[in-house]
Amino acid sequence: MKFSAFRILKEGLPGNKGWTPHWRNPDPKPAYDAIIIGGGGHGLSTAYYLAKNHGFTNIAVLEKGWLGGGNIGRNTTIVRANYFLPGNSEFYSHSLKLWENLEQELNYNAMLSQRGILSLLHSDGQFYTAARRGNSMLIQGDDARLIHRDELREMVPYLDYEQSRFPIKGALFHPRGGTARHDAVAWGYARGADQRGVDLIQNCEVTGIDIENGKVTGVQTTRGTIKAPKVAIVVAGRSSQVAAMAGMRLPIETHVLQAFVTEGLKPIVDHVISFGMGHFYISQSDKGGLVFGGDLDFYASYAQRGNLPTVEEVMRAGMTLMPALGKAKVLRSWGGVMDMSADGSPVIDKTQTKGLFLNCGWCYGGFKAVPASGVATAHLMATGRHHQMADMYRLDRFQTGYRLMDEEASGSQHNLH
Repeated sequence: MKFSAFRILKEGLPGNKGWTPHWRNPDPKPAYDAIIIGGGGHGLSTAYYLAKNHGFTNIAVLEKGWLGGGNIGRNTTIVRANYFLPGNSEFYSHSLKLWENLEQELNYNAMLSQRGILSLLHSDGQFYTAARRGNSMLIQGDDARLIHRDELREMVPYLDYEQSRFPIKGALFHPRGGTARHDAVAWGYARGADQRGVDLIQNCEVTGIDIENGKVTGVQTTRGTIKAPKVAIVVAGRSSQVAAMAGMRLPIETHVLQAFVTEGLKPIVDHVISFGMGHFYISQSDKGGLVFGGDLDFYASYAQRGNLPTVEEVMRAGMTLMPALGKAKVLRSWGGVMDMSADGSPVIDKTQTKGLFLNCGWCYGGFKAVPASGVATAHLMATGRHHQMADMYRLDRFQTGYRLMDEEASGSQHNLH
């Protein structure tokens, strides 16, 4: 079924009774050409691009719950390409270009809103660093502009510019950045993959990975054994657990990242605003709710819930930046489990087991990377070669120390990324 304004009108007149399901709900086959473990954004996009770009049709996506029930539905929906270091810069630049054509390609409304991202600056040193980052973004082919205080005050007058600890002196503006509807991204990729013959199998938890003579042969699941010569682990915060089924120990820790949304309000926040000194970021959804978050809960956990001290810290940072926030009622909060790598950058690579592939370590960058991650992982699975834009996302960098990408210059510690 193709979506269009005409189709909406046609189906609406008789009471919307002609719509069909977005995707099938098949039983698993005994064997596939490739299996992707994980029905989130990265897993679904990998399946879609395997089918679209490489002609794979006998593919299964295995999800232990429901499609889009993990981190893809538990984030603050930010899309951006304001990275600095080689390796990350070109990857997220490519991903943003894919985002900009995604709705037309999938024939699905992902509600992409390129409202622009403002990264606030508080000192002369930050201005210097932001100028370097902005120049790097421009060289990469993306957009960036330094904004000084007077212009910024006209754009976002509701911030506290005179706060004594962190006075706001300007911002680095990334106009093409913005937000997208996280659920719709998962649904759009699921629909596109299903249309190309991919089996999307929900309520099918992987309990073991079968390996014979150094080669992967399939997986054990709660719905039986499924054979495949190629298997990709694309499970975000559960990466360490699933990789352990194949005898692997990853340089990954899993932490909780909380997010919050307020009651619906009249439009006020026209951009995505990042307050670096307080590690706080905020935007406004199409429903009017203010969507915001902050730093990680600094303990390892697989639970999709957070702790109260971090809630207090996020609220404190929000009130410091935007005092009017204190008048809004917080409706709900949620937590996503983040697979944090030691250098703050992801892994898209083959493993020592032939036919077993790994996609993990996305830290804070998972949602915005969904399109490019799917392209790169599908390319690796289909050809055995790394895609040019993801060539530095190799697992052995943690063993050799070569090509570590410490994006935030924080040092190689999980809790600093």
